[in-house]
Amino acid sequence: MNTTAFVAIVGCPNVGKSSVLNALLGEKVAIVSEKPQTTRTRIMGVLTQGARQLVFTDTPGLHRPRTKLGEHMAKAVREGMDGVDACLLVAEAIGKGLRPQEEELLASFTRQRTPVILILNKIDLLRRKEDLMERILLFSRAYDFAAVVPCSVKTGENMDALRGELDTLCGALELAEGFYFPEDTLTDQPERVLAAELLREQLLRNLEEEIPHGTAVVIEKFSTRADGLLDIEATVFCERESHKGMIIGKGGAMLKKIASAARTELEAFFGCRVNLQCWVKVKEGWRNREGIIRNFGLE
Repeated sequence: MNTTAFVAIVGCPNVGKSSVLNALLGEKVAIVSEKPQTTRTRIMGVLTQGARQLVFTDTPGLHRPRTKLGEHMAKAVREGMDGVDACLLVAEAIGKGLRPQEEELLASFTRQRTPVILILNKIDLLRRKEDLMERILLFSRAYDFAAVVPCSVKTGENMDALRGELDTLCGALELAEGFYFPEDTLTDQPERVLAAELLREQLLRNLEEEIPHGTAVVIEKFSTRADGLLDIEATVFCERESHKGMIIGKGGAMLKKIASAARTELEAFFGCRVNLQCWVKVKEGWRNREGIIRNFGLE
């Protein structure tokens, strides 16, 4: 009998949630960067193996909202946890104490009696094994986890153990019968959205700290020529004229660098040659303007 398990991936910003999703799928469907709050909306990744389909929901990092966009991101976390069969709580293997957002998530698990696997990521950064044991004890005192898996998504260490614990947990749950998505589905994200996210990933990786958080990408054209070449036209929106100049760079150098890196990622993902054209426009204060947030598909 075919069954489907719905699993939410939650945690604070920049702990590696999207990297965990990509690693479990074996494919890149969520962008990653070292900057916090990279993920803005819920992203579903689908893994079908044998008679079981796992539908993962990658949620934005839970943080205290300071903009309307931040409020939408916090809402996406809450909605992403509703009605799931289990959760993966991703936290860092290093650090002291629980963050307020982690305490909030743990309280939610307790209310909903959610089966949870704790993933303590970034063990490659540990200096002492004792520090890891302290983290495990700290979280285990706060919640009765189905399993605790210290791992490093970056190096791949213990990722097989995570897959095993996830398989064991799903095997013990009463799951919905049948597959929710066709067996060859990888994600629920439209191709235009994936293209926009791959471009935004390069904005995050190449720009100064504050600028990329005020950027959004809209795909204006997405079409394939008869010879297989994929034409993509994208507009990068930012909040200030000064930011526009930084994104474009002297003589257009920065925008060319970003577009070139994005083109490489797009060609790898879509498996074809890509002609990418980018423009930059200013929408002042768009992160606090509901209508624009809605038009950008970020609600």
